[in-house]
Amino acid sequence: MFNDFLLASLHHVLAFSMMAVLVIELVTVKPGLSGAALKRLAIVDGLYGGLATAVLIVGICRVIWGLKGWDAYSGNVWFWHKMGVFVLVALLSFPPTLRFLKWRKATVADASFVAPEAEIRTVRRFMHAEAGLFLLIPIFAAAMARYGA
Repeated sequence: MFNDFLLASLHHVLAFSMMAVLVIELVTVKPGLSGAALKRLAIVDGLYGGLATAVLIVGICRVIWGLKGWDAYSGNVWFWHKMGVFVLVALLSFPPTLRFLKWRKATVADASFVAPEAEIRTVRRFMHAEAGLFLLIPIFAAAMARYGA
């Protein structure tokens, strides 16, 4: 039972941390983005990916070793909604990450590089979609806990 509590607590802390990092990225990605800010953005985006991976791993551990077990999750429509949204958030995170890597490479080649405003607008659209969908995850988690299978 204590392991279930630890896994649940860690899962929640990681998920909230992931959202906080996404907000940091949103605040960072703005017109005029260049130099040291691009380097920090690459680090923050790596943290975001690491947190997403940790959320997934701890979530799988909860499903396998948690009190409820696979049967409780696999038959819960809200669990599958939550998983689907998590996958969509992950897919939406790829274009910004690829753009951040491109910008970082451009900064290494040219220290005066400034991310183009049109690309920043595009990246921000993806990130806003990520954040909006991400908000559904705790809503679906609450539905999972209350409405079961």
